[in-house]
Amino acid sequence: MAIPTSRTKIEAEIRINEDNCTGCGLCVSVCKDFGLKIENKKVKQSDNPFFGCIACGHCMAICPSDAIEIYGRTLSPDDLFDLPDKVKMATYEQLLFLLQRRRSIREFKDIPVDSELINKILEASKTAPMGLPPSDVNILILDNKDKVRAFAKDYCVYLEGMKWFVSDWFLFLMRPFWGKANNELFKGFVKPLFRIYTENMQNGINLVNYDAPLAMYFYGSPYTDPADPIVAATYAMITAETLGLGTCMIGGIHPLIQSGKKAKLFREMQGIKYASREGLFVIFGYPQVKYKKGIRRTFASVEVKE
Repeated sequence: MAIPTSRTKIEAEIRINEDNCTGCGLCVSVCKDFGLKIENKKVKQSDNPFFGCIACGHCMAICPSDAIEIYGRTLSPDDLFDLPDKVKMATYEQLLFLLQRRRSIREFKDIPVDSELINKILEASKTAPMGLPPSDVNILILDNKDKVRAFAKDYCVYLEGMKWFVSDWFLFLMRPFWGKANNELFKGFVKPLFRIYTENMQNGINLVNYDAPLAMYFYGSPYTDPADPIVAATYAMITAETLGLGTCMIGGIHPLIQSGKKAKLFREMQGIKYASREGLFVIFGYPQVKYKKGIRRTFASVEVKE
C-alpha cells in the first residue's frame, strides 16, 4: 500500500526505457524505497520495495540517459528542469550576511506587496524539503492590509469567546495533566496574550499581525510531516528578505485554532482547510524602520556525541 497524503493515496508509476539505460546504477543508489535493481546490466523494478514509489523523483532526476520516468502523486517528467549552474549559487558568506541582516519586522510602510513578489516567494517556498511527497503544505494568503486586519479582528472575537481557556480555575484543573512547563507557559504567556490581543484591538490597535500588507499562514493536513509547514514558512521568510521585504513569524495564532468546535468554525470561516499539528503565520512588508546593529544569538546547548 502506498503512503497516503491528503492529495493522493496511490503509489506512483515507474516507467523504464531499457534502450536508454546504461546500467550505471545511479538510480538504484538513490532510491531509498529499494524499488529498483540492476539485472543483466539494466535497471529493473525490484520485487520488494518498502512502500511503493512515493514520487520523490530522485531516480528520474539523476539518470544521465533519461531512462526513467515517474508518473503519479502529482509528478511527471514535465516537472524536471535543468539545475542552475553552480557558479550562480550564493556563497556561505553571502547567505550568512543575509541571515545576519534579518530582524523581525513589525513596523511596515503603507505600501502593498505586489503580486509578482508574492509569486516569487511562493515559487521559492515550493523548493522546501518535505517529509513525504507530494507536499501536504497548505497556504492561506492575506494579500492586503484590509484582509490582514479583518483576520485579526475575527481572531480577537474568537479569543473573547475562549477566555475560559486561560481562566484561573481551568489552569488549576489542567496543571496535573499538562505539567509544570505548560502551566508556566500558559500563565506567563498565553493568558496575557489573550488580554493583550483583545484589549488592544478594542482600542483599534492590531497587535495580532500588525496590519502588515501581506500575511501567509503555512499549515498541514492530518497526513503532513509536522516539520513541513515550518520549513516552507522559513523558506518564504528568507526569500522575502532577498526581495527587500521585512518579515516576522507570528506564533500566537496557530496553536489556539486547532482544537474544539469553535476552532473548527473559525478555520472554516477563514478558509483554512485542516487542523494541523504544526503551522506558522509569517507577515511581510516594506520595513518602516532600519536597524544598524545585529544581535548574536545562541543555542540552548550544542554537544558533540563521543
